[in-house]
Formats: sequence, C-alpha cells, structure tokens
Amino acid sequence: MTERHQTLQSIEEHWQAVWEEQKLYKASEEPDAQEYYCLEMLPYPSGRLHMGHVRNYSIGDVVARFKRMKGFNVLHPMGWDAFGLPAENAAIQNKIPPEEWTQRNIAEMRAQLKRLGFSYDWDREIDTSQPEYYRFTQWLFLKFFERGLAYRKRATVNWCPSCQTVLANEQVVAGECERCGTSVTSKELEQWFFRITDYAERLLANLDKLEGWPERVKTMQRNWIGRSEGVEIRFPLAGRDGDLTVFTTRPDTLYGATYMVVAPEHPLVPELIEGQPHADEVRAFVERVKQQDEIVRAAEDRDKEGIDTGAKCINPATGEEIPIYVGDYVLMGYGTGAIMAVPAHDTRDFAFAKKYGLPIRRVIAPAGGVEGELTEAYVDEGIMVNSGEYDGLPSTEAWERIADWLEAQGLGRRKVQYRLRDWLISRQRFWGAPIPIVYCADCGIVPVPEDQLPVLLPKSAHFEPSGRSPLVDAPEFVHAECPRCGGPARRETDTMDTFVDSSWYFLRYCDPRNDKQPFAREKADYWMGVDQYIGGVEHAILHLMYARFFQMVLYDMGLVGVEEPFVNLLTQGMVLKDGAKMSKSKGNVVDPNHIIEKYGADTTRLFVLFAAPPERDLEWSDTGVEGCYRFLNRVWRLAEEWIPKVADVSPTGPGTEVEGPHHEIRGLLHRTLAKVTSDIERFHLNTAISAIMELVNGVYAYKERPDADPRVIREILEHLALMLAPFAPHLAEEVWHRMGMRESVHRNPWPEVDAKVARVDEVTMVIQVNGKVRSRITVPRDLDEESVRERALSDPKVVEQLNGKSVKRVIVVPGRLVNIVVG
Repeated sequence: MTERHQTLQSIEEHWQAVWEEQKLYKASEEPDAQEYYCLEMLPYPSGRLHMGHVRNYSIGDVVARFKRMKGFNVLHPMGWDAFGLPAENAAIQNKIPPEEWTQRNIAEMRAQLKRLGFSYDWDREIDTSQPEYYRFTQWLFLKFFERGLAYRKRATVNWCPSCQTVLANEQVVAGECERCGTSVTSKELEQWFFRITDYAERLLANLDKLEGWPERVKTMQRNWIGRSEGVEIRFPLAGRDGDLTVFTTRPDTLYGATYMVVAPEHPLVPELIEGQPHADEVRAFVERVKQQDEIVRAAEDRDKEGIDTGAKCINPATGEEIPIYVGDYVLMGYGTGAIMAVPAHDTRDFAFAKKYGLPIRRVIAPAGGVEGELTEAYVDEGIMVNSGEYDGLPSTEAWERIADWLEAQGLGRRKVQYRLRDWLISRQRFWGAPIPIVYCADCGIVPVPEDQLPVLLPKSAHFEPSGRSPLVDAPEFVHAECPRCGGPARRETDTMDTFVDSSWYFLRYCDPRNDKQPFAREKADYWMGVDQYIGGVEHAILHLMYARFFQMVLYDMGLVGVEEPFVNLLTQGMVLKDGAKMSKSKGNVVDPNHIIEKYGADTTRLFVLFAAPPERDLEWSDTGVEGCYRFLNRVWRLAEEWIPKVADVSPTGPGTEVEGPHHEIRGLLHRTLAKVTSDIERFHLNTAISAIMELVNGVYAYKERPDADPRVIREILEHLALMLAPFAPHLAEEVWHRMGMRESVHRNPWPEVDAKVARVDEVTMVIQVNGKVRSRITVPRDLDEESVRERALSDPKVVEQLNGKSVKRVIVVPGRLVNIVVG
C-alpha cells in the first residue's frame, strides 16, 4: 500500500467520523424548506454487500448530496428488509436462531455502508424483523381485515418443495421458484390473501400519471394486471338444467365455437360426467392433470391434452349442440375456468381440434377473401363469414352487435376482466411477521386486538423443513385465549410474505420512532411521495406493485395524503463480469471490501458511477477502477501543489476580467459546471464525471504556464471540490477544508454558472458533402447563416471535393455542422 493510498484511506475514515459525530445528514421537518425524499430499495441483510448494492446506493447518494447542495431539505434513510427464508435456512444449517444470524449480518453490512461514506440519516434506521416494526405490519393487516381486504380461503397454490413454502404467482418464474430455481408444484391449502384485485383498475389507470417512471416498468405492470374487455356468455347445457359460463374477448367469433373446454378443477365436471360411459377415464385424467404444475400446463409451446366428458352444451348463436371437453391448458384460476373453443381463430384451439378431430369453422376472413382449408388459425380482424345476419360486416362492428344481441337475449353481458390475482401472503415459515389471527371453536376467525400487538415470535422453535410452519411445534405460541369469549383458541401459525413488510417501509422512515402508530399523518404528508426511488427492474411487478397497492389502501383510509408512493423511479442496470451477472456459483464475484481496501471508498464509488449510464448494465473492469484511482490522485496532487500557493488569494468570480488563456480556462470551468449540473439532474452521471476529468486535464495544462493566475486556480479548486462532492465526498471534503473553509463542503450551496464566462466566442463546425465529413471550420459563434455558407463553400478541402459539381442545397445546423448536397 502506497503512502498516498494510506493518506487517502485515513482521509476517508477521518471525515466519516466527523460526519457521524456532527450528524451531518440528519433530517427533520422544516416547514419553510422544500423537502426532497431520496430512497434506494432497502437491502436484505445477506451478510455482505455486493457490487450491485454499491452501484445502487452510490447513485442515490449522488442525488441526495446534490439536492442538499441545491438547497433542498433531504431525507435519505437506510434500513433492512430483514425477515425471509435465507435466515431460516441458515438457522437450519448452522444451528443458530435466525435473529442472531440476521443481526450479525446487519452489523457487517452497516459497517460496509458507513465505510463507503453514504449520506444516510442513521437515526432513522429500521429493521423489519424487530417487534417495534412488525407490530405495525400486523396493525396494517388488521386494518385490511376490517375493510374486507384480507381474507382466508382454501386454494390451490404454488408450492416450492425445496423452500417448503407457498409462493405468490409473481414469485414463480418460468415454472420455477424465483429464489432457488426449483420446479414449482401445486398444493391445496387454507391460505390468507390480500384483495389486490379490488384495486386492479386504479393500479392500471394510475400508471398514466407516473410520468417519472420508465415506460418499460409501466408496461410490465400493465401486462401483469392484464385488463381485458370482453363478454361473459352463458352456454345452456344440453338435456339438463344449468349452463356453462365463459369469458371471451372475441364475441365476434361466437359462430365459430365448435366445442367447449373446462378446467379439470371446474366444479361442474362431476355433474357433467355423471352417468357418462367414460366417466372413470375422465376422473383419472382429471386427477392426473391436477398433479401437474399450472405454469407448465398453460405454456404456449406445450402439446395440449384433453378428454371428452360426453356432455354437450348449446351454442347460443347457432343453436348447435357442441361437445364439452376437459383440457389441461384451461386453468380454474383464470376467467371462469371454461372457454368456448374457436379453432379457426385461436392457435391453441386449432392445435387441440386437429389433435382430436373436432370441427374447424372459419367465421372471419381477410378483407381480400380466402379459399381452401385453413392450415393455421387466422387471429386477425377481417370480414364476417358463416355468421348468419352478421356476414359481410367488419369483425370489429360485429363484436359490438353480437355483444348487444347477447345482452338483449339475457345470454351474456359485457365485462372487464383482469389477469391479476389476489395476493397470497401466507408463508409456512418461522422468520416472518406472525399473522395476528386466532381460531376459536365458538367464535371462528378472530382478529387479535390492537392493544395486544405485537404478536411476538417465540424465542425457541424447531427448524426443520417439513412443509409446515415451525410455529406449529411451538405450543407457547400456538395456545392462546380467544379475545372475544375468553375460551381456548389457536393462533394462526403462518407468517406473512416478506413483501408485506417492504410495502410500507418508506412511510415508516417518515416517523421511525413513533410507538403509537405506524407514522404520524403530518410527517408522512411532509415527506411523501418519494421524490426519487432507485432499485432493480426485477422488482417491477412484485415490490413496486404491492407498494402501490398499500399506498392506495392507506390513502383510502385517510392515513396518507398521496395516492402513489414513488414520484420518480430509476431502475439501474446490473454489474456484470465477463458479460455475466456476478454470482458465487460462477466464481466471478468482486468483493467491495477488497476494492475499498485497495483503492478507497471514493474510487469504488466513482468507478460504478463512471463505467456506464445508471440504467445500463455495467461491465466490471479492473483497469477502469485503476483509471478512476489515478484520476482522484491527480486531483489530490493538484490540490497538494496549489493550495499552499493560493491560501491567501481571493478567487476570480463574477465581475472579474481576465483575458487570453486565463479567460479560456475559466470558460472551460463554467462550461463544465453547466454540464455537470445538467447531467446530474438527468442521471447522466458517467458523462458528468467525464466532464470533470476533462476539466482536470485542462487545469494541468494551464498550471504549467509561467503566467498561471493563482486567483483563477483558486476558483477552479473551489469549484472542483464542490462538483466532486456528490461523487467523491471524502476527497472533496479534504480539499475544501485544506483551502481554509470552515463548514462542510456538503453544506455549501451548489455553485452558479457564470453564463458570460461560459460563453464560447468561436465554434468549430463540421462540413459534410453528401453526408460525409470532409472538413471543419472555426467561425464566430454569432456569424450569420449566409456567411457560414460562404466560408464552408470556400474551404479548400470542400472545393477539392466539389470539383466543379453542381451544389443543389446547403443545410446549416447553427453551431454544429454544414451539409452540402451536390448532384
């Protein structure tokens, strides 16, 4: 380790101690100040920070520091999403309580965050696994329960055999557990749900108001909510009472429905096959398919299976009796659990009909007509055929007219349906917030009274993966008194999905030490919504959707004054090495501790900010880290050389007149300041750093002049410290104080651009001939367009290119280029 590195390292540790002692970043409500809430998604305390964490928090820290210097009252908190499966697995493997494992990890990661010098208000730190936090998670559950938004039902759920717990639909990716990658199976259990579907339309409609969100994230949420406008149609059963109801977005294809398909779980199946000759075969098929994973069953590229029930229903448009099949690709959890099959105009139905020899009737044709047998489903709009009185109509018009007819006949109704399903929150694990419910033989389901919260996790539990919660085997937890009648009762032994904890944590930061309520309304109103939220795009559906749902419910309850929690959202890219995501299994993990130890916190932060735009993936580069380290050392050497020389000098500033190279370097300084200011505000952090690097190069050239003006260099050093403060806060603080400043650089206002000094008197313009660059000319900035044309056409290189050719047009883009079009 070099002497200079030891100096930089000691500088960082010194200023971190000073900032902590002074509580430099402590936030409080100041009614006369403009607030700014900057938040990065809180981490799970896995034990060590990874470079993705460092990148996320470095981006947020630039924003927080910049906004403070711009005069905002900034809230920039940090905490821990501390409940979860890894802690419980560690308890099983290492024979230690999950709380001990979690707290040990939090201590390690907190120390890493402090070593990186992030400007957090540590007095607001939260831990979702502590009773003072999950007491209010339970309180919020009770409020949802009171409003009918929390309910219990028996349901077929996603089950991870490895994690031994239930998964929400959003936690299943391509048929696998999103955490461990194990193939997910189905299981029927009594579970607790949040009725997020009640908010489907608002969750969808409000996306249009989120102008500060990436369109990609909004599209992902729109697709997950999956709003469909269609018609619910009743198909009367043939030869018996009752009907089969389906939902379709294509009522215009009703005349082409030649068979029906119901899910194996459909409650009508036993009735449909009663007395049918192949009833036993259908029952066997149903039982076999029920064991299969629903995700796999619904896959588009999978061969579809089915079996004829023997029952029929009547197509209400044609009056025909059509067969009813049970099919593995129809799911009870979507729509009505039954579909009208139109093989001529649906790809899945076409394949199914071909396999089982079912009729295929074309009812929509392309506008130009079509002949011959269909070789694939025609799924586009067109002209109605084989559809009775609707023949010849555009299919879009027939859609409305058939829907009108169905409603008039009492056979159907227009309906809006959503892909979104209610949020399954039950987890058969220990390390989570207990669900505050007891079961009484006389009173049924009874909520725990608010004055008995929190329902605490027991200190001892038996940790073995068994498919049921370890709380079941903790009698001191299970046995309770019914709050309603005083008789014996049994506690709910499932715990809440950890996404419940992280669906409101941003509100707790507004008032983290309140022991009477989750947060005071007036404090939430002061800080909310979060002005800038930063995290990975992988949370687009899970966390971000759930947090929006919670905020809407709390808004309806009158607990908060804004309906959406996050005003602006930045989703940063991943940190890659050799083109792959860093992971222990791939052996390509870069440990932040090693980088900090070797190069310091400022270099570590600077590299992850400089190597790529925030929203793009970042490729790790050891040489890139070295380059950032060398740059900071150049700044340090510049300061060491010149601070003694400018200690008693007043800097140049507004009104100071200097000429020649002194004016030019001041112009570069203020143009750099203008660019850095603009780039930070637009999250172009990499180009902001690049501009500062170019400025330092210019200063190094200028300082070698024998007539270098100490006043100019003093101004540059002051501005350089201020501009570096959000990116390399320790070095900036040290340079600032060495220049004799008393207050922290981070409490100083962001410098103002001197527009007059920044103005460039001359500009270099590119000259193109037929779009190809042929020359460059330097002209006065305010030179008129005609004079620019004349200079361009008289440039020797251009004259050579023209070679007597006819000039058809000359296009001038002021200050940038001239394009000469020749014949």
